[in-house]
Amino acid sequence: MNTHDIRTAFQAARASGLRAKEAAEAIGLSEGAAIAAHTGTHDAPLHATGLRSDWLGLLQALEVFGPLMALTRNETVVHEKTGVYQKVSASGPVGLALGEDIDLRLFFAQWHAGFAVAEALKSRPGMGPPSLQFFDRHGVAVHKIYVREQTDLNAWQALIEQHTDTQPALEFVTRTEPTVPAPQPAPDVAAFSAAWGAMADTHQFFGLLKQFGLERQHSFRLVEGRFTHRVEKAALRELLMEAAFDGTPIMVFVGSPGCIQIHTGPVQRIEPMENHGKTWLNVLDPGFNLHLREDLIEQVWVVEKPTADGVVTSVEAFDDRGELMAMFFGARKPGQNELPAWRQIVAHLQQPRVAAAA
Repeated sequence: MNTHDIRTAFQAARASGLRAKEAAEAIGLSEGAAIAAHTGTHDAPLHATGLRSDWLGLLQALEVFGPLMALTRNETVVHEKTGVYQKVSASGPVGLALGEDIDLRLFFAQWHAGFAVAEALKSRPGMGPPSLQFFDRHGVAVHKIYVREQTDLNAWQALIEQHTDTQPALEFVTRTEPTVPAPQPAPDVAAFSAAWGAMADTHQFFGLLKQFGLERQHSFRLVEGRFTHRVEKAALRELLMEAAFDGTPIMVFVGSPGCIQIHTGPVQRIEPMENHGKTWLNVLDPGFNLHLREDLIEQVWVVEKPTADGVVTSVEAFDDRGELMAMFFGARKPGQNELPAWRQIVAHLQQPRVAAAA
């Protein structure tokens, strides 16, 4: 399809009620490729402006705008957090945003293209909230940023003009199915288990996987019963419901190919919902929304990692492709022990289920 045909087909898919990602996939494109087709002069409802690849400078310039909505998603979970982009820094291709509410781990090597996007909505007069949208080389969204009601739109437009690229990177590479990895030597389970037990910081876990050549869930299976435990697929719903009931502050991690977004704090309104055969587990709180495809959960693990501050426990959910959906922790800062209330929630998840009497 040429760009005119792409814009026409995308507009029709959007008008049918599909979200941007779904609309792009419906016409056989990645979301990034569909957005890129809307740059330049045209009369389609969606307009995109290509941005220079100074990702760090652009994110650092956002602090003056006050609260914005940060969105990071993967195939099964959407994480939305409203706050101020503060303390944005980078060391090489790895960046951080350490604001009170906007807490991000940024992997800029995966950021291929960025656009300022505005779209006229059929559902109401005027434009939808303007946004900045960033994609990897396959056209998969790595991070999005939306204005809020109080955002100064004139200043926002000036920011876009300062960062506009007249020749943006618009080419995307079609994602191919992963090749079957070459057989690896059987890991030394005893050595791996000993190395796991010797960890002093949760961040050492990534080096451990690399050292032993292990995939995340494979590593869990190797130490199952000692450091890891499988729990029911319903565990995430139970976790969120109990945390909301008790007011236990938690941490919720959701990652895309180029960003991990973190919520730290309590959760309050937990709303499971079924829609068109899909089951969504939602958190609908002021400043924090989570939308997780509960029907696509394949495995849930309780994972214990020793640290200098004591054991740190996570609850991790994976889909049927083995992809990590989301991770949950008790709220804590370095140097602090894990919350007893969080450990109680996790203990409840591991209790054996008693079948109901017939």
